[in-house]
Amino acid sequence: MMTQGLGRILGRYLERDIPRFEPYVAQDFDALCNELRVGDVLLVEGRARISTAIKYLTQSTWSHAALCVADTRSTPDGSVPSCSLVEVTLEAGCHLVPVSKYARHNTRICRAAGLSEDERQAVARFMLERLGLRYDLRNVLDLLRYVLLPTPPVPIRWRRRMLALGSGDPTRAICSSLIAQAFQSVRYPILPEIRAARALGASDYSRREVWHIRHHSLYVPRDFDLSPYFSVVKPLIRRGFDHRRIRWAGEEEGTALPGGG
Repeated sequence: MMTQGLGRILGRYLERDIPRFEPYVAQDFDALCNELRVGDVLLVEGRARISTAIKYLTQSTWSHAALCVADTRSTPDGSVPSCSLVEVTLEAGCHLVPVSKYARHNTRICRAAGLSEDERQAVARFMLERLGLRYDLRNVLDLLRYVLLPTPPVPIRWRRRMLALGSGDPTRAICSSLIAQAFQSVRYPILPEIRAARALGASDYSRREVWHIRHHSLYVPRDFDLSPYFSVVKPLIRRGFDHRRIRWAGEEEGTALPGGG
């Protein structure tokens, strides 16, 4: 019980936002809400202490992922309001949150290609059925490595594998393992099969890396961005973007833009 309690304390510390960390947010929140669909994966550029470690180890902007389980087209039934996500965190486990939680974060929508509506709902249902799931945080050493050494001085090619060292429930809670399982439940791929890497003539190291990250327990947010089976959806472009309508600051009629001829 004592180690579990210490694990909870460490989990809260790691998920606390870094003070005064205010990144530039390059998104339109209303467009994001209107574009999200059930079954979409929302990647987040996190601001928490644990985010530093995940971004460093995975060499990626994205440190967190959540799954959309109800969109603007959904009919609220009282239990799952529209524009809702299911996410997994160290402190709260698997729980439901509104998309508005990430209104002031940089995000990316990753959408599985070719899923039927029934399959989308099945992926969402997999996550909803696991609401309340809590991870065992007694593996304090697993958490301490993110507290004491969030950016270990190891070569880039080995950083991803640092996630696997001593990994247990705490690492699964900060990775995207539950979302990966949700897609595997409808037999949908995330990263290429090992035979595809061989067919492309990949190096032995690349083949080992593909094999290593195929298991759901070590999927990270970046994997959905890299996957050839997920498309990146940019809400402003989908809504209809015309650069000619932009009014640049300081621009006046007949005044050439900086850098113009």
